[in-house]
Amino acid sequence: MVRAKSATRSASDESPFKNGAKGQPLRLYQKFAKIVIDELRSGQYAVGDRMPAERDLAKKFEVSRPVVREAMLALEVLGLIEVRVGSGSYVVRLSGKQKDPGFDVTAFEQLEARMLFESEAAALAASQITDAEIGELESLVQAIRDENRWSDSAQEADMAFHLTIARATRNAVIERTVEGLWQLRSTSPECALMLEKARRANVRPVVDEHTVILEALQARDAQAARTAMHEHLGAVIDHLLFAIEEQAVMDARNSVTATRERFTQSIRG
Repeated sequence: MVRAKSATRSASDESPFKNGAKGQPLRLYQKFAKIVIDELRSGQYAVGDRMPAERDLAKKFEVSRPVVREAMLALEVLGLIEVRVGSGSYVVRLSGKQKDPGFDVTAFEQLEARMLFESEAAALAASQITDAEIGELESLVQAIRDENRWSDSAQEADMAFHLTIARATRNAVIERTVEGLWQLRSTSPECALMLEKARRANVRPVVDEHTVILEALQARDAQAARTAMHEHLGAVIDHLLFAIEEQAVMDARNSVTATRERFTQSIRG
């Protein structure tokens, strides 16, 4: 349950746990983010104020740190806070009176959906794929390897690899669904922000995982293709979680270093 230990609410207070737009239940990170938005509206924080540390927010509201982290990402996407490396999160804009805070699809939801659809797409493609498409995938695996050498790569070869498999199913609905899931990487603000953080943490498509998928398709082995795709996308989720943890650790280290330098200068002065 998301609540402040010392907070009390009357029955007439608007609950931060009510359903979202169109009666849809809010997810846990959204409930927590809504509490922070309400605090911004109430004047508890002013523009320029530094937000409490992640661990302090987690303790205060009795939620896990990953929930806090995802909520802060959502608030950053909404333009309410700014995360400054080595310094913390700062309020840059106060929330308006709108009831719907505008939450969107997260990177984890997008990847979970991809795992569901693309695993089965790979299995179907195994029985339909042509030799020409196999050759195209072979070229794309090499292109992924080449793109990984560039830090600012848009990972176009990775997307082309997965869309080629979707096309090989010979099912237009599956192809359009997979293409739509990939488009969410750029059209969903939360998804785009988290993937950008992953890129900054040097998370890149793993060539070996794509090679295993390719080999299963070459063998026309539907079960192997399904398993390879499922394991690949599961690993992508793990890589993304690792990137977020690494970023948090780096931010904490930079903050400690900055504090140490400040006090060192004060002592010497």
